[in-house]
Amino acid sequence: MSDSPDQKSSQSHTWPAKTRPEPAPAAAAPLSGKPDNPTPAPEAPPAPRRTRRMLRLFALFLLLILLGAGAAGFEAYRFLSSPAEQPGRNIVLEISPGESFDKVARRLHQAGAVSSVFKFKLLARVRGETGNVQAGVFEFSTAWTPVQVLDQVVYGKPSLARLTIREGLPWWEVAAAVEKQGFARAKDFQEIIHDRSFLDQMGIPFANAEGFLYPDTYFLKRPPEELTPKEARQVAARMIETFWQRGTKLWGDKRPGREDLFYLVTLASLVEKETGVPEERAKVAGVYANRLGANMLLQCDPTIIYGLGKAWDGRLRRRHLEDAGNAYNTYQHPGLPPGPICSPGLAALEAAAHPGAHKFYYFVATGKPDGTHYFNTDLAGHNRDVKKYLAELKRRKAESKAEKQKAAGAQEKTPPAPEKNTAPATAANQGSSAQTTLSAQPKDAGLANATVPSGSVSGNQGENQGPQTQQKEPAPTGQ
Repeated sequence: MSDSPDQKSSQSHTWPAKTRPEPAPAAAAPLSGKPDNPTPAPEAPPAPRRTRRMLRLFALFLLLILLGAGAAGFEAYRFLSSPAEQPGRNIVLEISPGESFDKVARRLHQAGAVSSVFKFKLLARVRGETGNVQAGVFEFSTAWTPVQVLDQVVYGKPSLARLTIREGLPWWEVAAAVEKQGFARAKDFQEIIHDRSFLDQMGIPFANAEGFLYPDTYFLKRPPEELTPKEARQVAARMIETFWQRGTKLWGDKRPGREDLFYLVTLASLVEKETGVPEERAKVAGVYANRLGANMLLQCDPTIIYGLGKAWDGRLRRRHLEDAGNAYNTYQHPGLPPGPICSPGLAALEAAAHPGAHKFYYFVATGKPDGTHYFNTDLAGHNRDVKKYLAELKRRKAESKAEKQKAAGAQEKTPPAPEKNTAPATAANQGSSAQTTLSAQPKDAGLANATVPSGSVSGNQGENQGPQTQQKEPAPTGQ
C-alpha cells in the first residue's frame, strides 16, 4: 500500500534525530547573583550643579529685563512729568511754514524748553504727531512738561506777532514803523515818548526817548483791532526796557549818571548814522572823541539832517550847513548835539563806550560799494582823500552811464534815458542804493566837494548831496 501525499510530506519534513537543534545552554549566573539585563540603560541625568547654574543665569536674565523695563519706565515717567527748568522762564519761538519736527525739536532744546531732543521726538512718534507742526510765533515756558510743549507745537495757536525796528531810525521813523506794522498809532507813540511822567518811570532824564527806543526784533501780543494809547505805551516801554537790559553788558548793574548817559547815547547815535562797517565803528567814535578833546567842531552831517527833521528832502545844501538856527548843526555849534539823533544798536553803544585810540581827526567815504571810509590825521591828507572820493564818484558815474547805454542798445526800440531823468535822492526814494544816489547827481556832488573847509570831518559842503538816512552805503557824508 503506497503512502498518501500527506504522509510523504510529513515524513519529508521530519528532522533526523541527530540533526535536531539543541536548546542553548543556560549562561552561567554572575557572581553577584543579579540577573543579566540585555536592554540598554537610559542616559544619566545632568549633574545637579549644572542645573543650578543654568537656573541662576535664567533668573539673572529675567531680573535684568525687569530692571531695564523698570528703569526705562521710570526715566520715561521722569521725562514726561518734569519740566526742563525750574523756575521757568518764557521763551519765544517762531516756526516757519513747512519747518520739520526734527528742526523744531532741536530749536526747542537749544532754547531750553525740552531737556532731550531724542525723548521729545520719541514722545511725538508714540503719539503720531510728528507731522502736525503749526507755523507762527509761539510763546513757551521752560517750566512746562514735554507734553505741554508738544501740545503747543501741534495744537497751539500763534499768540505773538513780530515787530522789527532797525538801527539808526529817529523817533518819528520808529513811530511810523510801529504804526505800519499794526502795533500802535504813530500819534499815540509820539505822545508817550514825550510824556514826562512816562520818561521818569522808565528812567530817562531827557526831553524824550530818542536814543532809547532799542532797535531789535520784538515778539509781542497781537494788538486789538481798535488801537488805543495803551498799546503805544506798552510798545515804547518794551523798547526802553530792552535798552536798559542790553546796556548792562556795558555798565553792569549800576546805570551811568545823567552826563555819562547823555555822552554815551549821543555819541553812539552819531556812530550809528556815520558807518555801517563793523570794523569802523570804534574808529569813527575815536575821531569824534579826538575832536571833542581838541575843542574842534564835530561837523557831522547827520546831525544837521536830524535837526531838519521831516523837512529834509534828501539833499544837504550849503545853506543848511550855515544855518546857526538849527540847534543840531555841529558845523555851527561846538560839542555834541543837544541829544541823540537816532536809537543806536549795541555795537554802536560799545564803540562809544570804548572809542578807538588813534590820532585821526578826519574821515570821508571812499565811494566804494563796501561803505568804507578814508581816515586822516590832518586836513591836507583829508583833502587828498576827498579828491580820491571825487575820482571814484566820476568813475562810477561813467560806469553807470555805460551800463545804461549798453542796456539801451539791447532794447533798440527804447532810446537811452536822458541824464536829467535819473531819479534824485529824495526822501521819497530813501530805499535806493548809494550808487543810484551818487550817479544821480554827480555834478552837484563834485561841486560840493571842490573845496573843503578847515576842520571838516566829512568834507561835504555841497548844495545837492543827498546821503540816505535809511542806508549805510557810501555817501559823501561818510554815512
